[in-house]
Amino acid sequence: MSTVREDNITQPTSAAPAEKKLSIVEVFVKGALKGWDIGIKNIVPNVILAFVCIQILTVTGALAACGKIFAPVMAIWGLPGEAVMVLMGALMSMGGAVGVAMALINDGVLNGQHAAILIPAIYLMGSKIQYLGRLLGTAGVPAKYWGFMLLISFFNAGIAMFIMKLIAPAA
Repeated sequence: MSTVREDNITQPTSAAPAEKKLSIVEVFVKGALKGWDIGIKNIVPNVILAFVCIQILTVTGALAACGKIFAPVMAIWGLPGEAVMVLMGALMSMGGAVGVAMALINDGVLNGQHAAILIPAIYLMGSKIQYLGRLLGTAGVPAKYWGFMLLISFFNAGIAMFIMKLIAPAA
């Protein structure tokens, strides 16, 4: 199945088989399966680890100690000192920070208003430790700017928590 052109070079006439066009249902199902895989392999382990870490900190008394140490700073945003653990968790993993927040809510340390204040900070500070090397290093950003970039995200998170403190209804 070839043809001869005028310059006597043989060229195949059959093209590669066309890819099957997927229906909208098939596209949805493939996307849902990818989302399921991401959730099960990436998010759930972080949340479970966060629950376990908070329980360890609670049993050892370290959570209460952190609460006392950070109470004056966290009071600026109307939060108990233990809420600092959510922010520390956010630096490592957004899913982990959500797990820490849920564990603290389950233990009665945080309430709905506290969670509303913390949510923007979780996303503004989220996973920065992971992203430093993975994104900034790969993009060639000099390491001397990394600390400044972290400070910008902390500053943004602080402003967002102030705004949420003003608009979040008291629990």
